[in-house]
Amino acid sequence: MDNDDAQIGRILSRREVLALLGGSGAALLAACAPGALASPSPTRAAQQTSAAAPSAAASSAATTLPSCIVRPALTEGPYFVDEKLDRSDIRADPATGVVRPGTMLALNFLVSRVSGSACTALSGAMVDVWHCDALGVYSDVDSTRGQKFLRGYQTTDASGAAKFTTIYPGWYQGRAVHIHFKIRPTSATEFTSQLFFDDALSTQVFAQAPYSQKGTQGITRNSADGIFQQSGGKLTLSVTKNGDANAATFDIGLVG
Repeated sequence: MDNDDAQIGRILSRREVLALLGGSGAALLAACAPGALASPSPTRAAQQTSAAAPSAAASSAATTLPSCIVRPALTEGPYFVDEKLDRSDIRADPATGVVRPGTMLALNFLVSRVSGSACTALSGAMVDVWHCDALGVYSDVDSTRGQKFLRGYQTTDASGAAKFTTIYPGWYQGRAVHIHFKIRPTSATEFTSQLFFDDALSTQVFAQAPYSQKGTQGITRNSADGIFQQSGGKLTLSVTKNGDANAATFDIGLVG
């Protein structure tokens, strides 16, 4: 696999965040939850030089920061392909209908717009998801060129929701277990990052077929993944189990 660990962005100070919020046309991304700052959602080109930083929510005489948690932008990596696959269930290769095996994961995004100190549902934003299969293989690269399993996008509905049916991702050397995502609220702006999983949960999942074919010898845990370290722990999914399936919801909002 190619290297996808290039760092992007830098930490913003509270003063810089306040300046961005006070400016016109600033686009910021954050997850809706109590008590934190927001992170920039620039165009793809500008994204290489801006990112969000963790900080506690605070008040200023001139500006009150929105009550939303930071979600840091992370590298896109070499595996994004703009397939324009509008579908909720991304498990199959659309050309053959063959479903990639693995533990089912219902992944839900709730995208919001931040206005003042409130987060309100944002409809019409395109959310792309892509990740490797149970054995650490991506579609439409190298030996899988032309296949499109585990890729797709959804447009957020009136409640800001974009829902995907996929599988728990496997692992490959040098990276912790992760899912890539990209949010495009407009054609000119986008936010790209990655979602992570608790190591203990991954160990449980990987003890089952088909993951067990590969085992876990040589796996990179979160603590050894430089990209995970850049996330500050704010991109780790809270996964709930429902029988043999897993489910997770990720909240993220747009300011500007």
